[in-house]
Amino acid sequence: MLFTSYEFIGFLAILFLLYYTVCRKMQWGLLLVASYIFYAVANPLYLVYICLTTLTIYGCGIVMQGITNSSKAYLASVKDTIEKSEKKQYKAMTKKRKRRYLVLCLVINFGILLGVKYTNFFIANINNLSGAGLTFVNIALPLGISFYTLQAVSYVVDVYREATVAENNLGKLALFVSFFPQLIQGPISRFGDLSKTLYIHHDFDSKTFFFGLQRILWGFFKKLVIADRVSAGVLTIIGDSNRYQGGYVLAVLFMYTLQLYADFTGGIDITIGIAQALGIEVKENFNRPYFSKTLKEYWRRWHITMCEWFRNYVFYPVSTSKGLQNFTKFTRKTFGDKVGRRIPVYLASLVTWFATGIWHGASWNFIVWGLANWLLLMIGEEMEGWSDGLNEKYNLRTKTGFKVFRVLRTFLLVTALNLFDCYQTVGETIGSFFSIFTAGNLSVLTDGSLLEVGLSAADFGMLIVGVIVLLTVSLIQRKGSVRELIATKPYAARAAIWGILIVVILIFGTYGIGYDSAQFIYNRF
Repeated sequence: MLFTSYEFIGFLAILFLLYYTVCRKMQWGLLLVASYIFYAVANPLYLVYICLTTLTIYGCGIVMQGITNSSKAYLASVKDTIEKSEKKQYKAMTKKRKRRYLVLCLVINFGILLGVKYTNFFIANINNLSGAGLTFVNIALPLGISFYTLQAVSYVVDVYREATVAENNLGKLALFVSFFPQLIQGPISRFGDLSKTLYIHHDFDSKTFFFGLQRILWGFFKKLVIADRVSAGVLTIIGDSNRYQGGYVLAVLFMYTLQLYADFTGGIDITIGIAQALGIEVKENFNRPYFSKTLKEYWRRWHITMCEWFRNYVFYPVSTSKGLQNFTKFTRKTFGDKVGRRIPVYLASLVTWFATGIWHGASWNFIVWGLANWLLLMIGEEMEGWSDGLNEKYNLRTKTGFKVFRVLRTFLLVTALNLFDCYQTVGETIGSFFSIFTAGNLSVLTDGSLLEVGLSAADFGMLIVGVIVLLTVSLIQRKGSVRELIATKPYAARAAIWGILIVVILIFGTYGIGYDSAQFIYNRF
């Protein structure tokens, strides 16, 4: 069920009714049933994958928690007699025992993800390199597997690290993995955060409930009025890269960036809105990313939970691993302390961004996208000292013009990198980008040629209004919640604002009979 479909709206209405009436004493159980129904509607076979993930992390979590508890009990019983060296040795042995189960769980779950998502990618590359002519396999990619796998892995790693206590109730853990609003595109939650409100009883609170509905409505506006409208032009241009070069590519740079932002943040708005209407707190995933002054800042504001996951579960483990620590000693001795400290950190960052790229999709485009982000971030790190000195010397940080320049520079970098998400191959992406400077047809931006890519003048007008609305809301949010601000207005004003938004969605939203509403972009990741 697509979030913006009539079926899903009906599904939500029934769920809300049951949640606050019939099933008040077993709300989390109802959510588990609803989540599995939601997942089974896509394909009943998908339940096999998500159940296997749930069972493996549950079993390994219970075993590791048992080892932890036994270890703590033993050490408490001998605390007055055990030697320090013996205690250290015992802890190391305990950690090694737990690590076996952790590795087993990671191999199973990442093995499933690799098998269903990357098998054909590996086959294609083997065929290209060796001409082996291996046959592609037909494997269904389970809905949201990239997201729920990362969420499940975070749980089992946190149990291993003793950052959280293993959940004894299999049903509750199954709900954590399969909670349907965030199943297909995040946010990626940690068990210690989501479990605080996921399982407890929630009485109906009108303010919380209607704030949730308002957030859902705002997501519908972004998705239906903006993202799905601009997608027609994006698909036309990237669908024929030989024909649409130069000025068309420059146009699609901004069109796709708008589509991606409205689509992804709109989907997250719907997710957080559903959770809020149910009384459940889900972490924010965006913080006005296009106001970022550097690429580093952008990645602290965009897809926040994904970036936190890769930082906590890839970068930190790699950078603190024994192998890299030994390599750090070598580089510091060989290249000096200043350079030697940087190399291992940059290597850990390289691994992290490679993993981030390949996680997004089984394509060299995403790998190059990840590596390009890494390279630009490392260049930024190296230039940071020089930049800070220049800023302090000329007091640039306080100048509005310089702030605007930094924001625009970061935005243009991001839009350029987004092209790797549009085109099919690295060569096609790079060729299309450089055609902006070589094709000599920038006049298509003003001579009406863009009206032939599936968007009318009215569509472009609506998109311009939509961008103004998004920008205005983002600027207001710098001072606080827009919904809280609206809630302070008289009832008539509040009703008018939300009523107008509903009318705009109904009139200008791209949906209806004969129209195939587009899947959310991150569904395919």
